[in-house]
Amino acid sequence: MKEEKIADEIFLTGYAKLPTHITASKMYEVIAVGMLVKAETGEILEVECTLSTALANRFVSKMLVGKSIQNIVAIEEVINASYFGSAKKAIKTAIQNCKKKYEGIYSEDTDE
Repeated sequence: MKEEKIADEIFLTGYAKLPTHITASKMYEVIAVGMLVKAETGEILEVECTLSTALANRFVSKMLVGKSIQNIVAIEEVINASYFGSAKKAIKTAIQNCKKKYEGIYSEDTDE
């Protein structure tokens, strides 16, 4: 099997359906969360999402930067404690999808 080197930093995306009654759903049907992650450690370096306001986008970024995509429990705890917008469930689902992609990269590396 050919070994492929994974870059030091990787970009992950996750998507989830937004509630139909919120402003962001008028712009997008789904929320997209994109994150730049240190490949080796899973540390989240940068985050953007498709919420309708710049403040919400910055707040989601602030909640996640410095956390590890490998520790979804800690990420969900900070979201539950500080984010009270209507897109909470969709944000958590999109982040869980990013984590699945991260895990998929490394499970492919270990397959023989």
